[in-house]
Amino acid sequence: MRVRGTGVVLGLAAVALGAAACGGSADAGGKVRLSLVAYSTPQAAYEAIIKEYQRTPEGKGVTFTKSFGASGEQSRAVASGLKADIVAFSLEPDMTRLVDAGLVGADWNSGPEKGMVTDSVVVLATRKGNPKNIRSWDDLVKPGVQVITPNPFTSGGAQWNIMAGYGAKAAKGADRAAGTAYLHALFKNVPVQDSSARKSLQTFAGGKGDVLLAYENEAIFARQNDQPLDYTVPDSTILIENPVAVTRKSAHPAEARAFLKFLHGRKAQEIFVENGYRPVADGVPGAEEFPAPAGLFTIADLGGWPKVKKEFFDPKGGIMADVEKAVGVTVEG
Repeated sequence: MRVRGTGVVLGLAAVALGAAACGGSADAGGKVRLSLVAYSTPQAAYEAIIKEYQRTPEGKGVTFTKSFGASGEQSRAVASGLKADIVAFSLEPDMTRLVDAGLVGADWNSGPEKGMVTDSVVVLATRKGNPKNIRSWDDLVKPGVQVITPNPFTSGGAQWNIMAGYGAKAAKGADRAAGTAYLHALFKNVPVQDSSARKSLQTFAGGKGDVLLAYENEAIFARQNDQPLDYTVPDSTILIENPVAVTRKSAHPAEARAFLKFLHGRKAQEIFVENGYRPVADGVPGAEEFPAPAGLFTIADLGGWPKVKKEFFDPKGGIMADVEKAVGVTVEG
């Protein structure tokens, strides 16, 4: 896999939440309207992709309603009745929730991309010039260092951040005690936990914290929007894999599947790359700019999401429930 180099200037643009998604339907003029429900960070990419799609023969006459928010909250909202034609989340368990609810087909990940639409990695974003010389996971637990990361019980990005730090310090899960002790030390240095990765980026850009745990693409997004920050790719970090699917209750399944196909095509993948994401398709221009960290690992190396969710993110006894309790943060079951 490929990772951008370190020490790149970052930036932040204001986020505008899309309208709450209503179900795919036909407008009064006969146009097909599809509903996209997605996690917060790829909003700019999806806005650009939709414009390109509407220029294609398949996309002509197709309009979209869009909802962007914390991945876990978006997934739970769809499970509770929020209508959607296409769902895009930051991690696989948020898709699995909808499979279990009968809202997404069990074969959603059967294609060549295994249901994923983009990749990324976890990075360490710092103030311009990196005044506290933060270069590694060990630096995050030093006295006086404030770390910004979202709440892992609402944000998929937070869960990737946690598993990146855990995997790095636990030798990819071989030393569970060391990894768990690291998470306890890390969260003692976390002063605030926002509900989503994008909100954490806003908090950090607003001046709070010394380092932000972030998707690589969030760091690049920030750079593109003129925030004077730097970021470092740690030697050991996790490969982030982001799923997408068409729902079983889509009112326009053929049109939704056509858009899904477009997302995996060259033009959409180029737009994702322009927005800092790693492509899942081969031969996409710009992909060569993502060099690999030496210790890149995947969620599969840590046992896979079913195991990780139960062990780390069960609100009634998971490792992170204990970590949060120790720092005085309430976890809802």
